[in-house]
Amino acid sequence: MNEIFIAGRPIGPGHPPFVIAEMSGNHNQSLERALAIVNAAAEAGAHAVKLQTYTADTLTLDVHEGEFFISDEKSLWKGESLHRLYQQASTPWEWHKAIFDRCRELNIICFSTPFDESAVDFLTSLNAPAYKIASFENIHLPLIRKAAATGKPMIISTGMATLGELDEAVQAAREAGCKELVLLKCTSSYPSTPIHSNIRTIPHLRELFGTETGISDHTMGVGVAVAAVALGATVIEKHFTLSRTDGGVDSAFSLEPAEFTSLVVESERAWQALGTVSYGPGENEKLSRNYRRSLYIAKDMAAGETFTPENLRIVRPGFGLPPKYYELLLGRTVTRTVKKGTPVNWDLI
Repeated sequence: MNEIFIAGRPIGPGHPPFVIAEMSGNHNQSLERALAIVNAAAEAGAHAVKLQTYTADTLTLDVHEGEFFISDEKSLWKGESLHRLYQQASTPWEWHKAIFDRCRELNIICFSTPFDESAVDFLTSLNAPAYKIASFENIHLPLIRKAAATGKPMIISTGMATLGELDEAVQAAREAGCKELVLLKCTSSYPSTPIHSNIRTIPHLRELFGTETGISDHTMGVGVAVAAVALGATVIEKHFTLSRTDGGVDSAFSLEPAEFTSLVVESERAWQALGTVSYGPGENEKLSRNYRRSLYIAKDMAAGETFTPENLRIVRPGFGLPPKYYELLLGRTVTRTVKKGTPVNWDLI
């Protein structure tokens, strides 16, 4: 497996996790707020901002009853029709260039999730450096083939997909020309909970499909995403907002700027901590070895005097013989006069 690149930024186990701030509908239908989100994401240390490119009419039908109406009591969007919800959440296509341009000014990567083939064409015209396929679209093989045919890197969320459906999605992407692919473990509930995150799937995805892997995380906080790094996640996607109190379709499970900064910092620390299999003192532990315990003379001793528990002690620092020789030395004699505080070495015995 080779590392992949999105807009020149390497992604793989040898690099800190690639952290994506998902704007989604948190712009609350204000371009000014959308640009402020980009500014805040860049300041928080995000490596990329991701948009969603669709219209209500490309996602669903303008019907406000029956299956097109959200009545689930547990849904954040109960009482909305799909069409009205997507109208509220969509990022107007005429905003995209301004958002892409702001990201370039701030040296932060910008890309998007296309939800139909026309969105792929539109994003291609903006020179989008990658394409993300949402969990709800990972069975949309024509869309996957269309995005893959651009030759750009692709990220596919795995939410709800069976193993067979994932295999179909990966095959469709690869057969259509995608050579750089990332699969994100995702639980498609909003918000999600740690207990339903099942991040042990991440290394299994990597092994099974030979792709880079990561997490699209809808839980609150940063714990799940940071833990995912320990299991090999090289990409982290989290929803991002300026403030949850401002409301918005996804605000309830989005991170605020200070939290996102913590995610970037702690996920990189988790990656740094992985290291390699290592035993024995590391380079930065050599000085600490001086403060281990060792054998020392605890009372002044004359030549020929016998070691006893009163004059031979296991103490810090560590310049004497190791403590494992304590019982061996009891009853032995010293060869010369020694002062209290002398480290015990073999030439004293």
